Amino acid sequence: MDSVGYRYFQMLPGKNSAIFQLLQGDTNVVFDRLPTMPDACLTDTVVSPATVSEAFLDAFQRHYAFFDRRLPDHAERAARVRTAIRSDMTDAELWDTVASYMDGLSDSHTKLIGEVDGEKRRVQDGQGETLPRVRGSEGGERAWLVGLLDQTIKSLGDTAHHVGRDRIIWGLVNNETGYLQIFQMGGFTEREDFGSDAWADAEMAEFNRIMDDAFSAFAQAGVDSVILDLSNNRGGWDRIAKAIAGRFTDETYLGFTTVARGSGLAPFPHLIEPAAGPRFTDKVYLMTSDVTVSGGELATLALRQNPRVIHVGETTRGSFSTPLAKRLPNGWLLELSNEIFSAPDGTVYEETGLTPEIAFEIYPSSAPITGHRRAIERLAAIIMDE
Repeated sequence: MDSVGYRYFQMLPGKNSAIFQLLQGDTNVVFDRLPTMPDACLTDTVVSPATVSEAFLDAFQRHYAFFDRRLPDHAERAARVRTAIRSDMTDAELWDTVASYMDGLSDSHTKLIGEVDGEKRRVQDGQGETLPRVRGSEGGERAWLVGLLDQTIKSLGDTAHHVGRDRIIWGLVNNETGYLQIFQMGGFTEREDFGSDAWADAEMAEFNRIMDDAFSAFAQAGVDSVILDLSNNRGGWDRIAKAIAGRFTDETYLGFTTVARGSGLAPFPHLIEPAAGPRFTDKVYLMTSDVTVSGGELATLALRQNPRVIHVGETTRGSFSTPLAKRLPNGWLLELSNEIFSAPDGTVYEETGLTPEIAFEIYPSSAPITGHRRAIERLAAIIMDE
C-alpha cells in the first residue's frame, strides 16, 4: 500500500472520517480528518537513530492490534530499543536494534524492509514450520512446489486442469469427488496494471471463468463431494477469498467481521454472496496447513460458517490482518497488523490459527511432497466411508 495509491473512498457520517480501499471489495482503511496539519508535518524531519526508532515505536504503539496475543507487550519491547539507541550508531547497528523489537512477534504480516550499506534487508517472523523447513532443504521452495504440482496433476490424470497462470488446479479425485486447489487469491491474468479497474475486472472475469468450468464439470460428473485444497494458499485479494466461499452456498451469510484498532467504528460485516455461476452445495472438505495464510485464512474463516464444510488437515498460520504500511524517516518501510478479523461469534484466530475438525499431516518433514498426496488419498478414503 506504500507503492500503490488508494483508489476508492467513502465518506463516513459527519464527514470527519473516510474509508479508503486499495481495491474494491478489499479491506477498509479508516482515515480521520485533522483540524489542522500537525507541526511535525510542516518541517523537515531530522534523520537520526532517535527519530527513526521513535517513528518505528510510535507506529507500533498507535496501530499494532495484537500485543495481547504476541507477548511481551509494547512497553517492554520499546524500553529495550530505547536503551540501545545511540546518536553515533551506524545504519547496521540501528537496523539490528530496531529489528530486535520484532523478535518473537510471530506475525508474518508484520515486517521491516530496507537497505543497509547497499544491501537489501527484510525482517519477517511467523512463517510457520513448513516453509522455513522446505526453504532450507535441497532444491528449496521451488523444487518443492514443482514436485507438488507434478504429483497432483499426475494423480488427477486426464481430468487435471492447471490454469490461472499456474495458480489453480482442478479435476476429479474419483467418480464421486471433485478437487480444487487454489494457491493464491489473484494473479490469474497477465495484466500489469495492478489496482486499476481494468485489472480488477479482468481478474474477477478470469477467476469466474475458471470456476464456471470447474463447477460445471463437477456437476456433469455427478460428484457428491468436493475437496477444496487451500493447504498451500499464500493469500491475496480479499474479494477472491469471499468469492471462493460464494461458490459453495445458495444463501447469503455472514462470513466474518473486520475492525481496525482505534477506528472507533463497529465491526464491519463481510457477507458471503452466492456466486452468479455454477455452485456446489453438497459436502465440502476444506484442507489447510500452516502454509495457509492471510486471504487463505479469510476464505477458511468464511467457509467454516457454512454447515456443509468440513475442515481437515493442519492448523492455519494465524496471520489475518492486511498490513498497514508506514514509511520511516530514513526510507525504511514498516508494515504491521492493525486489523482485527473475527468470526461472526466474535472469536479472533490471530496467532492461534484455525484448527481443523479432522487433523492429519499435510506436509510431514519426512515427506513434504508425497505426504500431500497421501493426505488427499486419506481424505478420499474418509469420504468413501461416509
